[in-house]
Amino acid sequence: MDDLNKPNREALSSKSEFEKLLAQDLQERKFIEGEIVEGTISKVDDKFCFVDLNLRSEGAIPIEEFKLTKELDKIKVGQKIDVLLEKLENFNGEPVISREKARKVRSWKKMETAFENQEQVTGMILSRCRGGYVVDVESCLCFLPGSQVDLKPLKNIDHLMKIPQTFECVKLDKKRGNIVVSRRSILEKKRNESKNEILSKINVGDVVEGVCKNLTDWGAFLDLNGIDALLHITDISWSRVNRPSELISVGQTLKVKITKIDPETKKVSVGIKQLTPDPYIETIKNFELNKIYKGEVTKIQQYGVFCKLGEGLEGLIHQSELSWTKKNIAPNQILSISQQIEVQIIEIDTDKRRISLSYKNTQVNPWKKLLDSSPVGSTVSGRVKNITDFAVFINISETEIDGMIHYKDLSWSEDVEELKKYNKNDVVKVKILEIDQEKEKLRLSAKHLLNDPFDFYKEKKKGDVITVIVKQIIENGIKVSPNDNEAMSVIIKKPQLAEAPENQRPSRFNKGDRVDVLINELEHSKRKVSFSIKALEQQETKEAIKKYKSQDSGAKLADILGGVLKKSKK
Repeated sequence: MDDLNKPNREALSSKSEFEKLLAQDLQERKFIEGEIVEGTISKVDDKFCFVDLNLRSEGAIPIEEFKLTKELDKIKVGQKIDVLLEKLENFNGEPVISREKARKVRSWKKMETAFENQEQVTGMILSRCRGGYVVDVESCLCFLPGSQVDLKPLKNIDHLMKIPQTFECVKLDKKRGNIVVSRRSILEKKRNESKNEILSKINVGDVVEGVCKNLTDWGAFLDLNGIDALLHITDISWSRVNRPSELISVGQTLKVKITKIDPETKKVSVGIKQLTPDPYIETIKNFELNKIYKGEVTKIQQYGVFCKLGEGLEGLIHQSELSWTKKNIAPNQILSISQQIEVQIIEIDTDKRRISLSYKNTQVNPWKKLLDSSPVGSTVSGRVKNITDFAVFINISETEIDGMIHYKDLSWSEDVEELKKYNKNDVVKVKILEIDQEKEKLRLSAKHLLNDPFDFYKEKKKGDVITVIVKQIIENGIKVSPNDNEAMSVIIKKPQLAEAPENQRPSRFNKGDRVDVLINELEHSKRKVSFSIKALEQQETKEAIKKYKSQDSGAKLADILGGVLKKSKK
C-alpha cells in the first residue's frame, strides 16, 4: 500500500516545491501593478502582440496600440519593449499590460520633471477646444490656453497646427491629470534674451532710429531693432500736441533720444523734443513781460485759447483776457485756429513752464475810450437791450458797452411802474452818472435830463409859507403839490391838517382846493420836504398874541383873538 502511494507523494512534493520556487522567483522579480516593466515579444498575430514577462502567463496587447504609435512595422519576435503592468492576473490568470499606457506614464513622468525643472518640451497642436487648443507631447495630451499661443492674440493659427512646436509646462495637476502648457512663455524668453542683448548696447541719452509700429491717443510705440519703445505725447514736441497722429504715421522712421531704461521691466522711453534745446531755457529770453508779440492760434478750449509764440513756446489766453466786454462768450466766437494775432505777455512762470497772454490788451479799451470821449455828466444815446424787474439796460451807441438805468433813475417820481414805459430796441438819451473802469460798470440816468422838480425849493427854507393844490383825499390825510407836477406831491397827514382835533378831518378838503401851508421840514441833500397846516395856525396865533397884547393887557385872550381868528377862517 505504501508502495502504491509513494508516486502520489512524490508528485505532490514536486508540485509544492515548484510552487515554492515560482513564488520565490516572482517575489524576487517584485512586479508591482501600475509600474512599467520590460518584456520580450514572443508572438505577433493579426489581433494581438504577446509579451513574455517571465510570469506564469504571457500578456497580450491589442495590435491597435502599435498602430496608434506607428510601431507596427518595427516590432518583431524577440524584441524587448516596455509595457505598463495594469494587473498581475485577470480572471483568466493572464497579466494585463499596455504599450500605449506605458508611453503615457513615461510621458507624464517626463512632464513632471520638465515642470519641476522648468524645461522645454516638444509637441504638436492637434485641435481646438473650449478656451484653447489640445497639444500632444509624446502621447500626453495637454491644454494650451488661447492667450498662451503667441505674444499677441492670433485670430488664425492654422500655420501652427500639427507642426512640432516648443512649449513650457506652466501647470500640472496630478489629481486631475491636467497639464497646461505655454508657447508664449518660450517666445517671451527668446524676446527677453534678444532684448537684453540690445539693451546692453544702448544707454540713456543715445540717439537712435525707430519705426512707428502703433499710434494711440497718448503716444506712439516704436520698434528699435527688436525692442519696443514708448514715445509719449508729451515727449513729441515742446509745443502742445493734440494727437500723435497729427505729426506721426505708422511705418514712419523717426530719430529719437533714449530718455529712460527700466532694468526690471525692460521698458524703454524715448523722446523727440529732447533732440532740441528746451525753449524755456534759451528761447524764453527773447520775450519780455508786458510787451506785445505776434502769435498763431494753435488750440481752442472752453476756458481759453493757446497761442504759439515761437518754436516750442505756447501761451494761454484765458477766456477773461479775450474781450473787454464779452465776458461769457465762447472763445471760438472770437478767435479761430491758425489765426495770426497779437498778444501781450502778462505772466512768465519758467518753473511751471507757463506763459499767460492777453488778447484784449492789444485792442482799444472801450472803457477808457468812453471815459475820454464821454466823461461822467455827458449825455449819450443808446438802444434798450434788456429790461429786468429793477432796471433797464442800455447798449451805448457805437460801443460794445452796456450800462444800467435803475428804476429810480428813470424819472423823478422814482416809481417802479416807469419800467413799463420802455421796450426792447427803444432808442433813448441818457446821462452818465458813474463810470467804474476797474469793475467795468456804467450807471446811467434818464431823469437827470429832465428838470428837477425839487429845484422849486432852491429859494425856499424851513418856515416859509406857500400855497399848494389838493390833488387827492386819502384816508390818513391829503396829497398836495405846489404845482401840477406829480413828482412834487407831498402827503400831509391828519395830525398836521389843523390845530384843533375836530378840524383834522381830510373830508374838510376837496380836490383842487388851494391851501396855505408852512414848510415844516426841508433837506435839499436828501430831497426831503414836509408841509403842515397845524404849524401855520400855531404861527399865526403866536403873531396875533404878540400884536395885541400891549394894547389890551387886561382883556381876555378869547376877546382879543376872537375877531382875528374869524377873519382868518374866512
